[in-house]
Amino acid sequence: MADSTTAREIDAAALDRAARRISAARDAPWLHAEVARRMAERLAIVRLQPARVIDWWGHAGAGAALLAQAYPHAERVAIETPAARAARLSARNALPWWSPARWREIAAVDVSCVAPGSAQLVWANMMLHLVRDPGVLLQAWHSALSVDGFVMLSTLGPDTLKTLREVYREAGWGPPHAAFTDMHDLGDMLVRAGFADPVMDQELLRLTWASPDALLTELRGLGGNADPGRHAGLRTPRWRSRLAAAIAERAGPDGRVALEFEIVYGHAFKPPPKVSVAAETRLDVDAFRQMARGGRRGRSLS
Repeated sequence: MADSTTAREIDAAALDRAARRISAARDAPWLHAEVARRMAERLAIVRLQPARVIDWWGHAGAGAALLAQAYPHAERVAIETPAARAARLSARNALPWWSPARWREIAAVDVSCVAPGSAQLVWANMMLHLVRDPGVLLQAWHSALSVDGFVMLSTLGPDTLKTLREVYREAGWGPPHAAFTDMHDLGDMLVRAGFADPVMDQELLRLTWASPDALLTELRGLGGNADPGRHAGLRTPRWRSRLAAAIAERAGPDGRVALEFEIVYGHAFKPPPKVSVAAETRLDVDAFRQMARGGRRGRSLS
């Protein structure tokens, strides 16, 4: 059941269509690859060397090569949509049987394929904004991690596409996209999901294109409009021409058009389980072992 404190007002079917389209594309979006590179630089602050990494939305997240470089001996579990999984399995099976890459990666459909507490890192690049209820997904990540395992994520923040919102507002159109989650709210969601010591930050990227058509083509590759208040029905070529003209009016002195993307980064750890104090407290063996290991290792930040 969705957590009413984290579920967004969103058209779930439209959101799912956008996620499937991105997952089925031959290449991950350029922006995803760039954010993955920046997020990978942050792995250096964590001392823990994972034995198993869950790469959530592996292909579209564009992090496979970066994770292999950071953790060459780790097993990578790629969580994919069915369409993306079929394409990735076909490519992997084409590798020679002796290729290490063929055997170190396990393709999975969802987190139910991963035993609880069996991974040390959940890596989720640029996909949380394509989830209706991020809080529920964070709880699944928490379950998949072992004690002192950590999540490393990136997503779009609320300052994304401000210029496009201005264009729509001035034209009297509905919202151009569903709302994005503020990084402080996302940090609170991590705590509610059971994570400890969340660290959140953000940066604003400004991308430019030679023309409005190039901008709109790449924007479609990054998602879709899942806001329930969007225009009902299909838009016409005439409407698209009006949109392109409105974007062109905001071109810079060099003639290029721009959009901004707020990238939110976050990481947090799974702490040892807490035990309430009572006259008599009973622990199963696994919980006791996790507490003991957590107490010995302590926190994993440099």
